[in-house]
Amino acid sequence: VQPPEKPLQAEEWNRLRESFQSPEIFEEVMLDSMVKCNSPIDVAKSLLTHVAKSNGDIAYKLLVRYLILCVQQRQTSEILDVYDIMKSRFKILENGAYTLLIRGLSNSDQWRMALTILEEVKKIMIPSRTQYECCIKAASRHQEMNLAFELYHEMLAKDLVPTLDVLQAFFDFSRGMKGAELQKELFGILLYLRENQLCPHKTFMRSIKLWFESIPERNWRGHLTNIKESGQCPVCSRQLEDSSLTEEEYNNLREKIIRDVIHGTDTFRKTSPQEFEAFQKFVENRLPFDVVIDGLNVSHVNARKMQCENLFNAVNYLAKKNTRLLVLGRKHMLSNSSNWKREIMQEMQNKADFFFAENISEDDAFLLYATLRSGKHCKFVSRDFLRDHKACLSDSLTRHLFRKWQLIYWVMSKKMLFSVFIQQPALRYDCVVQTTGDTWHIPYKDIFEEKYSYRVPRKWLCIQQK
Repeated sequence: VQPPEKPLQAEEWNRLRESFQSPEIFEEVMLDSMVKCNSPIDVAKSLLTHVAKSNGDIAYKLLVRYLILCVQQRQTSEILDVYDIMKSRFKILENGAYTLLIRGLSNSDQWRMALTILEEVKKIMIPSRTQYECCIKAASRHQEMNLAFELYHEMLAKDLVPTLDVLQAFFDFSRGMKGAELQKELFGILLYLRENQLCPHKTFMRSIKLWFESIPERNWRGHLTNIKESGQCPVCSRQLEDSSLTEEEYNNLREKIIRDVIHGTDTFRKTSPQEFEAFQKFVENRLPFDVVIDGLNVSHVNARKMQCENLFNAVNYLAKKNTRLLVLGRKHMLSNSSNWKREIMQEMQNKADFFFAENISEDDAFLLYATLRSGKHCKFVSRDFLRDHKACLSDSLTRHLFRKWQLIYWVMSKKMLFSVFIQQPALRYDCVVQTTGDTWHIPYKDIFEEKYSYRVPRKWLCIQQK
């Protein structure tokens, strides 16, 4: 439906409606089209006026569509009018409408109304990340940093994960502002990045640099650099934190993963206690392994090849290095199908130990158990990030050690020509935000990555106090 360019009279709307093939949804389709074409507000208003005169009121879904158009065009007074209508007619709105109202008002001079609506939302549900972040940005824009941080801490307390975008806004809007409390809060955000192993992108890194350099009378200077292989910063000569795990750290991590992840929850272990017990006995009788392979995961590394061929390439490559291999498989791999040839499977079983789990089992717990029980030298091959398991760990220090362990012991299978298996050379230094008090070292990436990535950042921002 092509929306009209100017407001129409009642009979003109009626004619259009009658010529439409599904008259009962004409208004919805027309408003959707107006949103798409970003039609003038008075055209949409004339349609709603016509509906109100014909039906006596305007349906909720039409009001929401009109609200989308108003937010799109930053029509503050119209947003407030729609809010008044909705409030008088409906006791509670659905979450999408609240988000639209908060987004629309937070970008206007009526931004405090967005806070009022956020308070309304809190009475009936946990506000969404978007709702919080719109209000945080509005408060920051108006230099109300205490309020912005109050909302930020509230959001974290509700287990809502902030976007890098809103974290960047804190640095952008605090530039040049004084106050020890404000500095403490912003240092807290940098430590949040460290705790969660988050890596800022280039524009966020620049905001951090500019904020440091704008702090009155503190004389911070930032330099972009590449850290030497030894882990020494060429700018300030500081040595970055070591990436390897001590014996004590490794043993603590192993105990916590076996307690919290493997025995502590069934959320990620879709397997029977009997099967897991059988697996533990199997492992204990054959320890230690040098490499544990997530067989099903690796079998999908190259879609052009048979799954058993992909796995065979991996086993063959690693067996040549005289390593003791454990492959975690599934029972369907023994079925002699088009993807799983019996003779190839038999040849692989001469080169590695195989454990075949039920087809419905999740093998992450098996992978973690076998690798950690084998000892500090054992690596695992998978394309999986094991994010869910990291989330199960009870404290940030253990989560940090888990990530370090992953980076050192995880051989990531890459889809490459000839399915060659590569391993990132283990770096001697840890790639997280770190500070000594008078220096900060912040790894960053050239591009924005919303998805979690294990690509190690090579570029760093070194900030030091002169």
